[in-house]
Amino acid sequence: MRDDLPALAAEAYGYGYPLLQDLHAVDTASVFNAFRHQRSVPDTPNANPDLLYSIAQLDLSGGPLWLRIPETGGRYHVVQFVDAWTDNFAYVGSRTTRDEEREYLLVPPGWAGREAPAADIIRVPTMIATLIARFRIGPGVAALQDALSVERMYPQVPLDGLPHPQSGVPDELAFLETLRRSLSAFPPSPAERRYQRRFAPLGLFDGGNSPYPTIPRDVRAALREGLDRGREALEEAATTDHAALVNGWTNDLHAFDYNLDYFELGTFDAPQWTIADREAAHRSRAVAARTQLWGHHAYEAVHPTVHKDRDGRRLTGARAYTLRLDPPPPSAAGWSLTMYDAPTSHLVPNRLERHSVGAGTEGLRADPDGAVTILVQHEEPAPEARANWLPCPQGEFHPVLRIYEPADELLRGDYMLPPLVPI
Repeated sequence: MRDDLPALAAEAYGYGYPLLQDLHAVDTASVFNAFRHQRSVPDTPNANPDLLYSIAQLDLSGGPLWLRIPETGGRYHVVQFVDAWTDNFAYVGSRTTRDEEREYLLVPPGWAGREAPAADIIRVPTMIATLIARFRIGPGVAALQDALSVERMYPQVPLDGLPHPQSGVPDELAFLETLRRSLSAFPPSPAERRYQRRFAPLGLFDGGNSPYPTIPRDVRAALREGLDRGREALEEAATTDHAALVNGWTNDLHAFDYNLDYFELGTFDAPQWTIADREAAHRSRAVAARTQLWGHHAYEAVHPTVHKDRDGRRLTGARAYTLRLDPPPPSAAGWSLTMYDAPTSHLVPNRLERHSVGAGTEGLRADPDGAVTILVQHEEPAPEARANWLPCPQGEFHPVLRIYEPADELLRGDYMLPPLVPI
């Protein structure tokens, strides 16, 4: 038995975790190649009261797919493309293709078709992929969602779906067996495939029958030890690998910069938006899959979060606060501050049914110098202050500031969010 098997298995756990986490989420879909629409803001942790989501799981094993996006009349929207490894490889929408009706041909890996479609081509890196469409809430949003469509070019071709692990594999090695089958079904870029060869001693590239039901007891114990180490390392990284706080705010602009190989429409293949070191990129990808699966690049939107006030005390409805945005966050598609209960991260019920305050809030008042001061407190304020009031619960809470299509000033880190100041 190789002495380094536990260390290698631990590394393989972090490397393969995003792929298996993605496929687990994809597996919950009842159908492929069709959108499922969110018609109202869900009662789930971190629900976004600004946008409604439409999600489609793609299976391109039957050939290319047509994607049609309606004309949106100036409404903010984006369709995010995520491959099986959780890499964001394309965006279409307000930032990239504006508001006109568009049609795209989504083609699978290795596609060499001779068709000359009257549509833009987007090359999908893996046979399985996820589309996440987001539309700003408002009149007519359901009609826009319904106008989204995915259609198969060759409807007579059967689909492959997801690979299934071989039976008889010990439960403690199910991760490796699932990874073995998934690596074969969803190979990454050539550069990543070269990197993967380091995991050959684990049996991940054994074709045919699984090696795990019959491996010696000492090898099985070593692999189990390594997987446990990898799991513990990822949990530790998920709680510690974050950007430094600025005035109490977390705002990691580069948490999703781990895609190094596939850049289609709407993505930036540039040093400031890629993690050049592959091992560092793999670690970042694993943490993102563990904490924010299918999150997007900061140049599409950012969502800083704050848990403590200017004095370092946790935010609570027992006190009142002001947040003076001077100037308001620079963006092309608006901003909003949303209130969440702690620790459940649910939206906070209140008499006004107001969960957020932002650029689109009716009657929001600016200060004489153009700044915007938001009042954060549990008790309802005087009528003249109500327009800028964000209700909070009686207990602890944490607001999230969402900024859509942020300006370069914010992406460079030149725009500093101010702290919440206790009154």
